[in-house]
Amino acid sequence: MKADQYTTVARKGVHESEINRSRFLCALAPAATEQEAQDFIAAVRKEHPTATHNCFAYVIGAGAEVQKASDDGEPGGTAGVPMLQMLLRRELRYTVAVVTRYYGGVKLGAGGLIRAYGGVVGEALDTVGTLTRHRYRLATVTVDHQRAGKVQNDLRATGRSVRGVRYGEVSVAIDIGLPAADVDAFRTWLADATAGSAELELGGEAYGEG
Repeated sequence: MKADQYTTVARKGVHESEINRSRFLCALAPAATEQEAQDFIAAVRKEHPTATHNCFAYVIGAGAEVQKASDDGEPGGTAGVPMLQMLLRRELRYTVAVVTRYYGGVKLGAGGLIRAYGGVVGEALDTVGTLTRHRYRLATVTVDHQRAGKVQNDLRATGRSVRGVRYGEVSVAIDIGLPAADVDAFRTWLADATAGSAELELGGEAYGEG
């Protein structure tokens, strides 16, 4: 069963912290696929080729189906895992985090590293911000020109997501997004609003903000 919603980062962003003279830069990005996450990690590594470590963690899938983490040379379990745990604790999905460390000469110890890597991800999430995407059923309402304007206004007035409008010779097709649980109620509403003259065609599913 698909999740009805998920939370991801609002945008790409970087947050920097200094801990015991080491610089920690956490780069965050939304990633729709594992390939996108890996491309982002590669780009950050290219940007910081002289860094001591470029550790990463990512979660892909609305149900967190794919989870990966790397310590990139830090002691096992002290970097990638706490980064991943922070993403999961904040219930983030389709998100990649890369923490670039420039060593400053003071060893932090295992506990210090775990706090540093997990903490800088948390700070970065607070800085960059998150957004929630809800699962929608894509659908198309086909209605005659005479009723099309009123239907569009009614859709927007009731908070429906209008994704596009296509004007044909005899009818107007209005593409909408419906919360997955709302399809039956919408079908009834549409029949009442158009005296049964509109057609509703259901498409696939997608996630959108809302």
